[in-house]
Formats: sequence, structure tokens, C-alpha cells
Amino acid sequence: MIDLTIDEQALARNVEKARENGVIIPTFRQMADPTTIPEKITEKLKTVGLWDVNPLNLFRITWKNEPKQDGGLFGGPNFIELPKALTGVDARIICMVGKWFPTGCHKVGASFGCLVPRLVTGQFDTTFHKAVWPSTGNFCRGGAFNSRLLAADSIAILPQGMSRERFDWLSKIAGEVIATPGSESNVKEIFDKTWELRHTRDDVMIFNQFEEMGNYLWHFNVTGPAISAAFESLKGDNLNLAGVCFTSGSAGTLASGDFLRETHPALRIAVGEALQCPTIVNNGFGAHRIEGIGDKHVPWIQNLKNTDMAIAVDDNDCMALLRLFNEPAGKAYLSSEGGLTADQVEALALMGISGIANMLCAIKFAKYYELTDRDVVATVLTDSVDMYRSRIEELREATGEYSPTDAAVDDAAHLKGARTDNMLELTYVERKRVHNLKYYTWVEQQGRTVDELNAQWYDPSTWTGVQGQVGDIDQLIDQFNAATGVLATL
Repeated sequence: MIDLTIDEQALARNVEKARENGVIIPTFRQMADPTTIPEKITEKLKTVGLWDVNPLNLFRITWKNEPKQDGGLFGGPNFIELPKALTGVDARIICMVGKWFPTGCHKVGASFGCLVPRLVTGQFDTTFHKAVWPSTGNFCRGGAFNSRLLAADSIAILPQGMSRERFDWLSKIAGEVIATPGSESNVKEIFDKTWELRHTRDDVMIFNQFEEMGNYLWHFNVTGPAISAAFESLKGDNLNLAGVCFTSGSAGTLASGDFLRETHPALRIAVGEALQCPTIVNNGFGAHRIEGIGDKHVPWIQNLKNTDMAIAVDDNDCMALLRLFNEPAGKAYLSSEGGLTADQVEALALMGISGIANMLCAIKFAKYYELTDRDVVATVLTDSVDMYRSRIEELREATGEYSPTDAAVDDAAHLKGARTDNMLELTYVERKRVHNLKYYTWVEQQGRTVDELNAQWYDPSTWTGVQGQVGDIDQLIDQFNAATGVLATL
């Protein structure tokens, strides 16, 4: 359960600082359904850019933003349906689009879910604490952005091997940026740095996305309903939501599967990882290039009893498709030989590297279960190619200009050639095996107890209890906003 104990003195300081900085905090209800946002706020948003450092952009932490960079309001959920000409499967694959969040990534929502419950209880004191955001990329970006909007100081931690775009942007938003050794698979090094900060500084509060149930809560209550709405908007007879496929960064997005299973009990939930670091599939380890997903551990907030399949994706496939989807020769090939319309080709830029991995997971899932055109598989495009243009430049420098022949080979080998290898259906025994891997990170290294670990497996209220806290947190947010009085002055 998320601790909602009130610290009255710190809460009073937070209210005062929010008042001074014009902060109004959205509820989870408003993020799931922006039609409930007060009209005074939507009117103000018409002059606010999507990435502007403006507290009003907290209300754009939703899947339902109008897809524009400046002055957009709200509509239906942002998603695309991938054409069969691209995927090669009959199943309908829908992808929730993360680009239209502030910061260009849905991790701004996960970080909101971690920080705000502590802020509106006074456990996090904006006049004293610095919010520490350990991440393999986008979570610390979202955390630093939310911290600025909520008038809090921040420290971003991410591996030094992450893309240049992330570091350039963070240098302007975060109070401090710490680069740890390694790349996206070096999660332990990130944990080691947070452990050091926890024991050497009293002014920091760690928001570990892999451990924070606020991450789980946000995806259950916001991403889950958004996927449901996207599915319900599809046209077709007797459609079946067959599965959801998400690579495991922090595993927060998998909570949306828990939500969807309540109304689609036959739904299968699949978790993806890099073949070069097959922690779940093979208790493996290694380094890989699918930026934004974390490895060599199992996140504390992953509900393994609700995880049906593990899928390993080759990072070579992801990097090849990054070029196919974005190089001029690749886009021309997909139009002339691949059967895609110009709009469908341009939409592929909505996929970052992990988004491509998610797409491949969905394709492999559809092939494995022999899904038909009545079956729908959902996934997310965490961010877009905008975070990885430097990677395309690096690939071009390493291997030369991209040719039509390269495009044909990549389409055949890395996309249409997707196979059902390196996939593992998780039986009860397999799920328990993967669950037990949490012990080595969270009990041995991070101070959790065996009783807490066992409760996640044997006590369903560990998960349902958190899911049910959203009403209490929304009430605390409403009380906080009433105390600041900012909304009344708009």
C-alpha cells in the first residue's frame, strides 16, 4: 500500500509554496478523463505549449491530449493501428502513442504517480527535499519535469551510455544530473548511486520507479482505461482484446494489463525484454541497445501472478528497423514496395527504440497464438524517434549510407522475418521462479523483507489494495488545491 500518513507541518509548507508558484495538481480522475478538467484550466492551456515549463501542463499528463505541440486541448486516446502490410499478421495491433505527453514520453505520468501522493501528504517537503529520479532514461526526464512544475528540486540519475538528446534536455530542467557507469542494462549501478545518496544526504527522497507503487497506480488507473477506450473505438464485428505486450522497463505499464483483465478475463499479458539480456526468459544477463528498458533484475512492482508470457526481442532487429522507419531510403521502400500509405510511413516516427521492441513483441505474440483479424493486441510507444536521432547518425557513421537494398533486407529479415523463438509461456511454476528473482535485488540489496515478497505472491490485496487507493489520493489532491486557492484565482 502507498503510505498516506499526513505530515501537517510539511504539508502546510507545500501548500504555501504551491500557492506562490501557481500550482494546481490534477487528480487521477482528470488524467483518465480530461473532460472533468475545469474549463478555466482548459482555456489557459490554449496558449501553453506541450513542453512548456508551466504548472498547467500537469493537466496534460494524459493519453488524451490533442496531438499538437502548441495550445492543444483534449480528445480521444492517442493511438495508431499498424497496417497488416507492415506487421505481416492478421491480428490488429494498436499502439498507444507517448509522443503527445509533455516531455514526449508517458513516463511523465509514472513519475507523477510516485511524487504527488508524497507531496499532498507532506511526506515530501518541497522546501527541504530534493526528488531523486533513478532511471534508464525517460523516467528521470518525466520526474525532473514534474518536479519543476510542482516547485520542487530534482536530481536525475541515468546511465552515461544513454542518448545525447536525454542529457541535453535534462541539463536545462533537472537541478542536478548524475551519469552512472554503463548503459540501459546497468540498473544495479543506478541503485548503488541511490543507496549512496540515501545514506550520505538527509535532504533527498528517492523515487525508484522499479519499486514505487505510485508507478503501478498511475498505469492501472490511467493507461488501462486509455487502452480500453482505444479498443472500444475500433470498428469491426466481435473483436477480442487478446493481449497486451510491454517491454519491462520499470514494469509499471504492465499494471494496465491488471486493469484490462477485469473486463477481458481471457486477456493474456506479455512482458518483453532484450534477447541480449534475457533475465526472465533464461535468467540471463548482458548489455543491449533497447534504451529505456531495465534488466538484470525483476521490478518490485511487477505482478508476476498476472504475467502470462515472456518475449525476448533481438536489439539488432530494433536498430535495423529504427533506420528502416526513418531513413529516406527506408521510407521510400515502405511506400513503393511495402504497400504503406504516406501517412502510415510518417506515423512510424512515433516509435522510439523501445516502441519498436514493443511492436515486435506484439507481432511475435500474434504469430505464436495464431491470432486472427478479430483479435486485437495492444502495446505502447513510450516515446518517439525524436529521442534517438543521434543514434541514427551513429549507425550511419558506423555502417554507411542507407540504401534501398538495405531497406529490403531489413524489412524481410528484421520485420517480416519475426519468429516465435525466444518466447516462454509462464506456467505457475515459471511465474513463481521469476517472482523469486526479486529476492536478490529487493531483499538482499534494497532492504525489503521476505514477508513483503511472499505477500506479493500469496496475498492478492497487495495489488488490489493499491488499486483501490486512487479515490483517497484524489481526495487529498482536491483538499490540497482547495487549500492553495490557486484555481479560484484563475
